[in-house]
Amino acid sequence: MSRIAVLVPGKIHERVLTRLRESFDVIQTDPVALDAQAAGRIRGVAVSGTFNAAAIDSLPNVELIASFGVGYDGVNAKHAATKGVIVTNTPDVLNDEVADTAIGLLLNTIRELPRAENWLRAGNWKPGQNYPLSRFSLKGRHVGIYGLGRIGQEIARRLEPFKVKISYHTRTRHADAPYGYYPSLKDLAEAVDTLISIVPKTPQTHRTINAEILSALGPDGVFINVGRGWTVDEDALAAALKSGTIGAAGLDVFYDEPDVPASLLDLPNAVLLPHLASGSVPTRNAMADLVVDNLIGWFQNGKPLTPVPETPVKA
Repeated sequence: MSRIAVLVPGKIHERVLTRLRESFDVIQTDPVALDAQAAGRIRGVAVSGTFNAAAIDSLPNVELIASFGVGYDGVNAKHAATKGVIVTNTPDVLNDEVADTAIGLLLNTIRELPRAENWLRAGNWKPGQNYPLSRFSLKGRHVGIYGLGRIGQEIARRLEPFKVKISYHTRTRHADAPYGYYPSLKDLAEAVDTLISIVPKTPQTHRTINAEILSALGPDGVFINVGRGWTVDEDALAAALKSGTIGAAGLDVFYDEPDVPASLLDLPNAVLLPHLASGSVPTRNAMADLVVDNLIGWFQNGKPLTPVPETPVKA
């Protein structure tokens, strides 16, 4: 496989590059910078981020595009499918890490743990001077999960020992899910006091967390997002937090990363993280391995490990 050329168009996890170089001829550049001969050599792509239709069209002999991440909205998978090009992603290997982060973010938001630590570090803990009681508790809450896919199910399983009520909304009801189902997001928001969003970036999920949904969640409501910033109307969220329409929010993702609106940064009832849900060394290494193993699997035996649903070839 040393003669097979794989394009890496931009930054990617170093482990991907290290492993690719063991088996492939790695070319690191933007596809538009390739001349016709070089473009014709490319049979695989390893990408973290965007790879659009024009980039696909510029590589006449590309067979597989391996995307780093479970979300692959940056890769035009539908266009790739029309050209017989396989697209893969890295599902499952990050489910546990993201679910763990969701629970940690939920606890931090409800119990104000980051604020309490900052209060202590600032030297405020003195005899007779204690941090104020947190307004909220996880005890007795009704948690709604918006998106009960692989990660959503892991979040739900982690919530069970906390003895909270769990419900969910997805486009299609899961017949085997032991949780309450609501046919619309608004119905779910009206029923629960805690809403966790873990839906992908699709046209159907664009800014679905809006003023109407936040108002339905209510003044004791807590909103957590470990899915996509695309899902949230951030102006409406900032206004809801500031006015007390909802009680608090914990966010790991934002609409225009890495830009975080000042209207959210200035709020004391928002816990904000820099999109780190899957950001541990073991998990990112596993994601990197899956990117490379998809390429090896295809070129070695014609079997990609984790093709996306739009792809013309199944695992």
